[in-house]
Amino acid sequence: MFLLFIILLMYDQWLYKWFNCSIKNMYLIKTPGWLKRIYNNCIWEINTKEKIVYLSFDDGPHPIATPFVLNELRKYNAKATFFCIGKNVKANSEIYKSIITEGHAVGNHTQNHLNGWKTNDKVYLDDIAEAKKYIDSNLFRPPYGRISMFQLRQLKGAKYNLKPVMWSVLSGDFDIDITPAQCAENVLLNSKSGSIVVFHDSEKAFNNLRYALPKVLEYFSKEGYKFEKIML
Repeated sequence: MFLLFIILLMYDQWLYKWFNCSIKNMYLIKTPGWLKRIYNNCIWEINTKEKIVYLSFDDGPHPIATPFVLNELRKYNAKATFFCIGKNVKANSEIYKSIITEGHAVGNHTQNHLNGWKTNDKVYLDDIAEAKKYIDSNLFRPPYGRISMFQLRQLKGAKYNLKPVMWSVLSGDFDIDITPAQCAENVLLNSKSGSIVVFHDSEKAFNNLRYALPKVLEYFSKEGYKFEKIML
């Protein structure tokens, strides 16, 4: 029954709005296979035989969190992918340039961090188009991971030419109800070769991020893993 509820939830925006109060704090640390099959036109992980983890960071650039992330990545010669909000790129253009200069990838995360399930299709797509003015990338990640099938089809067309990238492991760093150690464990216990991991370079997530990210970089480096950016 729970699986049926989730499937209906994804396809019915009205149902989502009706249940929103009760599910707003729910999230899955490890993306299940059935969800990947439903949204099979999205990238959830990278098929590789090498020991590579793909770190990604949403919601920046942020004047404190993003420089911290860049500094930690530099220590391990690690590359990552930053899914940026257009208005934050506009406000922190020099930090955005640093992301690119240091060899990382960037992706479109909308102009104003809109929820695709709760936003009119035209408004949502126009917001993405606005972000494209500031973010030169063919990668896209929907905020909250919430996007309709119709919206996805539009993004893959010639007008937008964007490739939707989701994730296989969610750190939960945005959750103020978990400890920094729990945040680190979410990644350490669930990641493997080819995993796309989500952190957030944002003010809300920073307390968990500044503890968990160094732990993740240190652990996987000692295990012989590399950290690469997403290139599609």
